[in-house]
Amino acid sequence: MSKENKTIQFGENVEGYSIPVLNEREIRATAGILFLFAYISIQMAVGGNFVPIKYFIIIFLTDFLIRVFINPKFSPTLIIGRWIVRRQTPEYVGAAQKKVAWIIGIGLAVTMFILMVILNTYSIITGLICMVCLIFLFFESVFGICLGCLAYKWYHGKKAQYCPGEVCDIKSRHDIQKTSWKHFFIVLAFVAFIVASVFLLNETFSETPQELFEMIKNAKAS
Repeated sequence: MSKENKTIQFGENVEGYSIPVLNEREIRATAGILFLFAYISIQMAVGGNFVPIKYFIIIFLTDFLIRVFINPKFSPTLIIGRWIVRRQTPEYVGAAQKKVAWIIGIGLAVTMFILMVILNTYSIITGLICMVCLIFLFFESVFGICLGCLAYKWYHGKKAQYCPGEVCDIKSRHDIQKTSWKHFFIVLAFVAFIVASVFLLNETFSETPQELFEMIKNAKAS
């Protein structure tokens, strides 16, 4: 691994890789952390408390500005993610596509900062941006799919290098990855089961739950 250590740079120079790379494991861990706090903040905003989401927007924007314009190595949330997965072997991915994705994140965060923090407003626009951010963070943390990275090819006109799970290079699936019509019908049947459950049990499930010990007490009294 290269000993080169620059303060202002994007990505690390690692032996065996022709371009700067980042550790996908810490990025996914960080996306999970951000998703959790974003979801909580949004739920509180839906309930009428907009204070947490305003703080989250400031934290999110500041963190992403550090990632893109200074160095991902000094991003506070990535440092936390790095510490969480410190015992896991790094999975290196191209830094270039992550930069495009994080610039998109900055654009969304700046819009939210203006609308919610400065103008102190909310609308369908802020609601849609929140939904997009949650989807981006969810896909990154759970599936390891960087939706923002898809814009790299559109912007640069060339294929990204060193994608998570080698999705940029893989041409054929392994047997364990393949699905058939049988699997499709299993999923379809499962969805039908869920829909049927909603129709059959909705009235029962809509009843207000009883406090367990109070129910036991009443049962004994009767």
